[in-house]
Amino acid sequence: MSFKLSRRLFLALFVLTACGKTRPIQKNQLVLGTVSYGDGDRTIAQYERFNRYLGEKLQAVVQLEPAYNERKALERIAAQAWAIVFAPPGLAAIAMTQHRYIPLCPLEGINSLRSVLVVKSDSPYDDLRSLAGKTLAIGQPGSAVGYYFPIFNLYGLTLRNLEISPNPKGILEAIAQGKADVGALSMEEFNTYKAQVTQAEFRVLFTDTHNVPSGLVLLSPTIDRTLQDSIQKILREIPSVVAQEARIVPNGAIPDYKYMISVVERVRTIFPADTSEGAALLTQKPVRLFNDSDPAAQASTEPFSAPAPVAPASGLPASPALDSPPP
Repeated sequence: MSFKLSRRLFLALFVLTACGKTRPIQKNQLVLGTVSYGDGDRTIAQYERFNRYLGEKLQAVVQLEPAYNERKALERIAAQAWAIVFAPPGLAAIAMTQHRYIPLCPLEGINSLRSVLVVKSDSPYDDLRSLAGKTLAIGQPGSAVGYYFPIFNLYGLTLRNLEISPNPKGILEAIAQGKADVGALSMEEFNTYKAQVTQAEFRVLFTDTHNVPSGLVLLSPTIDRTLQDSIQKILREIPSVVAQEARIVPNGAIPDYKYMISVVERVRTIFPADTSEGAALLTQKPVRLFNDSDPAAQASTEPFSAPAPVAPASGLPASPALDSPPP
């Protein structure tokens, strides 16, 4: 593998370093954030034309800051460092409810995305209860299908430990190499990467029946109302070729996030490892996927029915099209 950085990737990394400190978002300089999963060159190429188009229309410098994984992206969102975020569903749920980011339009994606748990084809596991005391490979905190949904579905279970992977392919590799007994990812990711991991054959043990919504383009609440309106207008009128390259649906309806948000909030009450205060939970052994205050979960080694998610107390942030400015 070559370690020579392309000029575009070097510039993106320079921007990442330069933006390490939080500062107010200025009209003449906007930072666009997304998750690259380590594929910086592809990410830069995907958004290059969009950045240039938006910059020309706003007469501003639009810089791309790709985060390696969801954990890094959560840090930047919490710091309000990104003016615009191309957010996968898990990040979008947190950004909207915890950090007041405003949804502009959906990203292209599979509307029927499903979270699955995968094991080796010859493994003895046949249901969720059989995973008690086993090692689970999961994605980074912030991932909908790789983190929130599997923890929610295994509510009440005690595991041996967690194997954290930076990307979906790494989850399958952890299973193949014997580092994990079971892994969490989306059905689509499983179908994409299983042929690339040839050390083992796999099968789906469990499929969540709920659809995961597509990701969103989000706008920071720290941007002033006039600039919000300008960005929204530009997105409505963006040329189709630019929208397709950036994989956005500029005039699409915002998908229903109520269930997604309720899953995230429920997981945060039982296993808040996606917060700085709870990060140590990821390395604990054994891993108890329940709240100690829940008497039904005391000393449990079997999953039981998780409480039905409820709509969060806080609704989605107001759209910039509304008359009142964001809080």
